[in-house]
Amino acid sequence: MAETAKQDIKLRSINTIRVLSADGVQAANSGHPGLPMGAAPMAYTLWQKHRKHYPAEPNWINRDRFILSGGHGSMLLYSMLHLTGYDVSLQDLKDFRQWGSNTPGHPEVGITPGVEATTGPLGQGFANAVGMAMAEAHLAARFNKEDAPDIVDHYTFAIVTDGDLMEGITAEAASLAGHLGLGWHTQMVKDGTDVNAISRAIGRAKRKTDQPSIISIRTIIGHGSPNKADSYNVHGSPLGPEELALTKENLGFDPNESFVIPSNVKRHLKGALRSGKKSYTEWQADLAAYKEKYPAEAAEFERLMAGELPADLDAAFPVFAVGDDMATRAASGK
Repeated sequence: MAETAKQDIKLRSINTIRVLSADGVQAANSGHPGLPMGAAPMAYTLWQKHRKHYPAEPNWINRDRFILSGGHGSMLLYSMLHLTGYDVSLQDLKDFRQWGSNTPGHPEVGITPGVEATTGPLGQGFANAVGMAMAEAHLAARFNKEDAPDIVDHYTFAIVTDGDLMEGITAEAASLAGHLGLGWHTQMVKDGTDVNAISRAIGRAKRKTDQPSIISIRTIIGHGSPNKADSYNVHGSPLGPEELALTKENLGFDPNESFVIPSNVKRHLKGALRSGKKSYTEWQADLAAYKEKYPAEAAEFERLMAGELPADLDAAFPVFAVGDDMATRAASGK
């Protein structure tokens, strides 16, 4: 009975993500419901089972990064942010794609709390993710010490669409990531609704630390829509009132209600606040221990994370007098 209830709350949560996303697109009368409805199980599994993050501190340095490379499916990201406790309200979901809202049609850094990368042009998010992973590896090599707690230790995750993978920028970024990581670790999940299979694949990928990993997950665009699923009709336009009502009935929701979140789903997904706080608090203790042992390095790390330039930066640059006879390329080289 307990196992059945656990499965039920998983499916109920996934279907809530699907319906919220479809409601947002319908309210805006524009957008892309297909990707969120198909990808909801993988987003749920990643955020609920694997991702280290603290919604109350969205800019925590050692959080796991998440990039939605297919930025057109932004209602998936906004639904996840709201459901897990970020500062994205239900009204924000209702204001999807409206002028001045913090839920624009494509995710934008600095607009919505919890958005890690501005995405929209396909392939851009994938390349951003590779860059973030490179940055993390660089920081870890520079600051982590064998005799102190690691202060840089996180993962970079991205949901990447088939369209993303067709872009030239993706091929170049994938080539670079494979070169730096000595080849790609690949897996296949044939059923995109099987959260246990998805979770096992993510776990294996996380353990493979010497290679970048890609998990190919077979999903159905617009999953849950009786008449439009698995077709182009659900890609870039609202379901429409009649089809949305049928979809809600199909997924176990009242067809006459919009933006409804069951109370047990709220409790279940807000668990990210509790688990995130634990991870955040543990990391703060690790940082304090690191500061005790390596105060200079800790100060430098915090300066870099704050985006502050060195105090004596001007002294590092040469000074050229008016009238110096020098080619600009030579001056730039100096």
